Amino acid sequence: MRLLIDSHAFLWWSEALPSLGNSAHEAIADPTNEVLISVAALWELTIKASSGKLSLPAELETMVGHQRFAVLSITFPHLRCLAALPRLHRDPFDRMMIAQALAEGIPIATSDRVFAAYGVQVVW
Repeated sequence: MRLLIDSHAFLWWSEALPSLGNSAHEAIADPTNEVLISVAALWELTIKASSGKLSLPAELETMVGHQRFAVLSITFPHLRCLAALPRLHRDPFDRMMIAQALAEGIPIATSDRVFAAYGVQVVW
């Protein structure tokens, strides 16, 4: 299975925090799954870290490489899906991850309950 993880799931997994849901933990830990992190999530984390709102345990590139996650770039199909999304969620980074999950037809690991309102399969 391909699985997209949001920024919180990435941090909680990377720091082995109990905040990560059991189903999400199992899916990320499963070596047969391809775990993806969106460039939108990385962008969000970079902004929060550079503004002092977040302290990262290491440089993001190092963290992603250590976990062996693949980075999901933003493509034109993602942008088309984003343009068609209703305004249920206001966060632009989350909206992009929702669009990516829908366009790719893959589930997303997130604790944000609004994602499911878009028809995205949520793993938590």
